[in-house]
Parts: sequence; C-alpha cells; structure tokens
Amino acid sequence: MIKTIFRDLGSIDYKKAWDYQETLFEEVLASKQANSDLPKDQKKLSDNYLLFCEHPHVYTLGKSGKEQNMLLNMLQLQAKEATFHKINRGGDITYHGPGQIVAYPILNLETYDMGIKKYIENLEQAVINCIGDYGITGTRLDGATGVWLDVGSPRVRKICAIGVRVSRWVSMHGLAFNVNTDLKYFDYINPCGFVDKGVTSLKKELGKELDIEEVKHNLKNHIANLFDMTLEID
Repeated sequence: MIKTIFRDLGSIDYKKAWDYQETLFEEVLASKQANSDLPKDQKKLSDNYLLFCEHPHVYTLGKSGKEQNMLLNMLQLQAKEATFHKINRGGDITYHGPGQIVAYPILNLETYDMGIKKYIENLEQAVINCIGDYGITGTRLDGATGVWLDVGSPRVRKICAIGVRVSRWVSMHGLAFNVNTDLKYFDYINPCGFVDKGVTSLKKELGKELDIEEVKHNLKNHIANLFDMTLEID
C-alpha cells in the first residue's frame, strides 16, 4: 500500500488550485531528484497527493485544444459569471463548476509502477465503479478519454472528463465528474472538442439531487482501491 495524502480543498478558485498543484508537483519532482542521488538502501518514497475540490464556473482549454470550441466571447463569459484559462494538460476544452467533483492526483507514477495509459484507465475505472454504486453502467469510448454512457447509441453522453499532464513520471490535473452539475454551461462549448456527443450528470441520470459528500467518499475509496493507496487525511 502506498501512502497518499488526501486533501479536500472545498470550493476554490481555479487558478489558485492550479498554482497549488504546481507547488506540490515541484515538491514531488524535487523529492524524486533527491532520491536519485542516494544509495538504494537510503532512498525514501516521495509524497503523493490526491486533491478533491469544486470550482466556481470556469472553462479550461488544454494545450492541444482549439479556441473555436469556446462558443462565448469574454463579455458573454463575464455575463455567465465564468472565467477561462489556457492550461498545460492534455485534451481540449471542458467546464468546471459547482456540483462537480474535480480530482487532482499528484503522483509519482514510478512509485506505483504505472505507465500513463494504465494511469488514465485507473481514473476512468474509479468513476465507472463509483457510478455503478448508483446503478449506472459506464464505459470507455474508443479514441476518447473519460467515462461515457450508452456508447454505440445515438444517445452516447459523457459523465466524466479526464485531462492530465505527466512530466518525468509525475502527474497533475485529473478528472471532472458531473454529480449535481448545471449542465447548461456545457451548451456554451464543444465539450472536449466533440460536436455530436452529449454530456450528463448523476443528477440527470437519477432524476434527483445527490449528496455530493457521499459521492466524494465513494469515489475516494474507489481511487484508493485501484491505486493500492493508503490515504492519509490532511
């Protein structure tokens, strides 16, 4: 079991959370570098972090994304009380907002003996397992990351977006899982660059508001189980 520090940041401004991720990312990299200079019998495991939070209305565009997938101009964004950031993760454009669980793992993947493909698959599987707790069947979609419902049908829709950055085998950014999310904010973008696929939430699928703290608890445990983590609540 790998000790991982868990922090729930609550509702936090996107840029503030991004800066905090960068601080932890540099800390993990520095720990890795220090270890690399030590004899094998003196090496120590670097800290790993799992952050949960919610953000005020914000749109983020990954480094390979296209700005035309943002369908609002800056004045319209302000009218919607939303902000916009170009960031250093993979993927295209997505939305974060209240009622959505955002998870940011800052992990030394070498500690987990895990490549990037397996890392993303584990994040997807954690959400698949979590929505399964509520009787919903999720799956993957070929050629796209995230968790999807009714793949292969005209009603295919995404319930969780995933966009990560991995540098020198340390991860940051992560997943955005729609629980009680106001889905109208997705109408103002082409989510993840798609124009022919929908977006959904647990609330929409179940027809009722969810206790987001309960969902967080379940998701946290599924992530811990899949990554063989021992979570240290901080």
